[in-house]
Amino acid sequence: MPIARIYLAAPLFTLAERRMNVQFAEALEGRLPKVRVLLPQRHAQALKGRKDFGIRMYRWCLESIECCDAMVALADGADVDSGTCVEIGYAKAKGKIIVGVRTDFRASEEHGLNLMVARSCSRLVSRSSVTTTLDRLAASVANHLQRMLSY
Repeated sequence: MPIARIYLAAPLFTLAERRMNVQFAEALEGRLPKVRVLLPQRHAQALKGRKDFGIRMYRWCLESIECCDAMVALADGADVDSGTCVEIGYAKAKGKIIVGVRTDFRASEEHGLNLMVARSCSRLVSRSSVTTTLDRLAASVANHLQRMLSY
């Protein structure tokens, strides 16, 4: 039985994004066996084709953020995905631990991120996609989560 739930906020619109989300969730669960990653795209599969998909998915995301112990937010791109920004803001308002993850090496306002996104994160893990691996990235995020969740 998991002792912690981690919500993974990330864009999920391209094949590359969807693969990254699944692989990253699996890498975190592999390093944190007592953690269950709440991955919206997994839940979306169960709702696929429903007329009320949008409202059900929206509600599931908010409820999952409310019940999670922490959030990991993938914050790559020239500008962080708008849905991920909303999830970060909601989690921040709910007092959740948020670990922002950035592998995009483009520079911007603060650590490559919009100031509001960067400052909403409890911790920011920034690794260049040129020099890191998924395994190293997951190890770093897992170490931060273990310390922050104290389990």
